[in-house]
Amino acid sequence: MAFVIWSRRNVSHQRVRFVEARTVRAMVIVAVIAMILAALALGIAIGAAMGNTHAAEEKSQTERRSYEIDELGKISATLTHIEPRVIELVSQVNELQDFEAQLKAARRAADRPDIHVVPPLPDNDDESPLDSSASGGPSLPPRLCDAQRAAQTGSAPQRLKRTQSALDCLDATIGALDDAVLAHYASYMAFPGRQPAPGARSGSPFGNRIDPFTGHLNFHPGVDLVAPTGTAIFASAGGRVVQAGPHGGYGNAVDIQHSSGVITRYGHTSKIFVKVGDLVMPGQKIAEIGSTGRSTGPHLHFEVIIDGTQVNPKPYLALFKLKSDAAS
Repeated sequence: MAFVIWSRRNVSHQRVRFVEARTVRAMVIVAVIAMILAALALGIAIGAAMGNTHAAEEKSQTERRSYEIDELGKISATLTHIEPRVIELVSQVNELQDFEAQLKAARRAADRPDIHVVPPLPDNDDESPLDSSASGGPSLPPRLCDAQRAAQTGSAPQRLKRTQSALDCLDATIGALDDAVLAHYASYMAFPGRQPAPGARSGSPFGNRIDPFTGHLNFHPGVDLVAPTGTAIFASAGGRVVQAGPHGGYGNAVDIQHSSGVITRYGHTSKIFVKVGDLVMPGQKIAEIGSTGRSTGPHLHFEVIIDGTQVNPKPYLALFKLKSDAAS
């Protein structure tokens, strides 16, 4: 599996940059092994602490047990901190892996005449906190935390110290992986592919059509999703609201900016539940279907806008439809 960063080419021939996930999977496995070994170290330490109970060493044993109990408390706290982060990391990697499978399926199907090609998304290089234009060095395997040695050698106090050090190393490693996965997961969350009105019927498609008001040929810059007034409208992706209110022929409309140059538009709404500046999550309810503006009946007019140009939303929505169909 590899994480996806979009590029300015069609999905069938686009230049997609990948970050290999073998390292992520390896580190997750190491995390699990480290926690198992840490638990083993706890058992060994407890056994050693309880076994040496000679009367002549009672005072020193009491002090040693007190120290070991303190160390065990620190290790337990570290494990409690690490475990949910590993679980969340695995969940995010799995979700990205599923999405990548859908992208690969779309690329394989892109040559079929009945499948639309996903339009290009803009690069997000300018938003990266690091400049990757000049980098290099030898390719070496990741340096793993020495959890096995920590659990197997030395006295009980030494094992406890090394176990804590190994867990601290693991905590820092998972933190670095968190940052790497988060950057790619943010791109995934900003991809405008989730259905904005689940269950709605398809109305006018994207492209040229006969205008319902004039009877003349005109261009329809989005897709219409037909449903009764009051039907919930959900954000197709996460982002910031840049328009919420009357918007010419769109009636009451919401625009959400998802990344540099990527916007989704939701037109003809009857009610709006967000305001300009709000941050919204994918699938968050933002409005309700209506028939405001230039409309012949209740429906949602949905657009995907790339660098100021409306593109066909259908291939974007199709990717997540494939994902939901596979899950059901």
